[in-house]
Amino acid sequence: MALGFLDRSRIVAPPTWTRWLVPPAALSVHLSIGQAYAWSVFKSPLEKTMHLNGTQSSLPFQLGIVMLGLSAAFGGTLVEKNGPRWAMFVSMCCFATGFLVSALGVATGQFWLVVLGYGGIGGVGLGIGYISPVSTLIKWFPDRPGMATGIAIMGFGGGALIATPWSSSMLGTSPTTGTIATAFLIHGVVYAVFMSMGWLLVRVPANDWKPDGWEPKTDHGKAMISTANVSAANAIKTPQFWCLWVILCFNVTAGIGILEKASPMLRDFFFSENTSTPAALASATGFVALLSLFNMLGRFVWSSTSDLVGRKNIYRTYLGAGAVLYLVIALTENSSKLVFILCAMVILSFYGGGFATVPAYLKDLFGTYQVGAIHGRLLTAWSVAGVLGPLIVNRIADSQKAAGKSGPALYELSFYIMIGLLVVGFVANELVRPVKEKYHEPVAAAARSEA
Repeated sequence: MALGFLDRSRIVAPPTWTRWLVPPAALSVHLSIGQAYAWSVFKSPLEKTMHLNGTQSSLPFQLGIVMLGLSAAFGGTLVEKNGPRWAMFVSMCCFATGFLVSALGVATGQFWLVVLGYGGIGGVGLGIGYISPVSTLIKWFPDRPGMATGIAIMGFGGGALIATPWSSSMLGTSPTTGTIATAFLIHGVVYAVFMSMGWLLVRVPANDWKPDGWEPKTDHGKAMISTANVSAANAIKTPQFWCLWVILCFNVTAGIGILEKASPMLRDFFFSENTSTPAALASATGFVALLSLFNMLGRFVWSSTSDLVGRKNIYRTYLGAGAVLYLVIALTENSSKLVFILCAMVILSFYGGGFATVPAYLKDLFGTYQVGAIHGRLLTAWSVAGVLGPLIVNRIADSQKAAGKSGPALYELSFYIMIGLLVVGFVANELVRPVKEKYHEPVAAAARSEA
């Protein structure tokens, strides 16, 4: 049972409510949990103070993404039932607690507490918080679903843009156990306050509400956009769901491999002789922030574009062009810093755009009936990718370093693997077709459930 003030019935919007207050509520949560993308700022300090290698220091991040997908999958139905305020409140409690437990782990020298706190407890906050506004935004913006989900999910990509310089300033140039623990502690408290704005502000539309001047279409004129509804239980029985699962998994794997390793990767490419100079550290921090900016912008720009060109076409761009850009990075190696940075920025914009576009893709195929729960189940692909991407990049880099290699040679094999995965994702996108009628819900049953 949800607490009284969190109950869905308490947050039905009055007739005078403006739907444009809902995206800021979603953003307050997504900007906070998007801190996960700034994890690479903590990698080197933790490796030095707690004597870890690259694979070990990525464990909190990897577990966090695994728990994101699992909590979204298993909690999706609860989010649909209890509403967005309940979900945002639970997310805040878990995410903030994860930082506090991590602070204790660093202070006591127990790395397993950092993994448990940031990855385990905080990861639940990531998953519940990530899906909390999706179905609500689609109901508020049935006329522009790609744009609406893009606005909110943009915040998840932009969270690191705020967290990267903020965290770096707290850690300083020579971080110690004390400064790392203090940084985790401050993060937990500040994010708890900021996320409270979200669950206090969010509202759901009345059952008979619709945007002024908008009428639901009975025929969109596009085969890939359905007016029918499919339940979460039936959605996972369709080939369309599993094609989207492969698409999301491999698109995320390709992007997260760079993002999780962004700071040390730039230094290995262009400062291989001395990666700890002030210039190298400043460049790496700026690179992480720049990737976060394009991750954020891609979520809004590409998802909004998908409202015009269609979801299938936009994923052709993410996957096909992404493979070409990885090939360019692999072939040019460290000959041009500009080429490397430009390619990485566009890849990360595709990565972010893939996340923001997939709820609208699900809505097109399965309807609005249980789109939040379906989205939650699909995010198990993110769980797999959260392990697969960093594992590929870190494990190969560690093995290449042990073999005496350095610089771009640490990552060349990883890049070719990413190209292969993106090609597989491209093929899966080509296989997506409209959902067969046997999976559709009866109109009356869907209407009763949504009410």
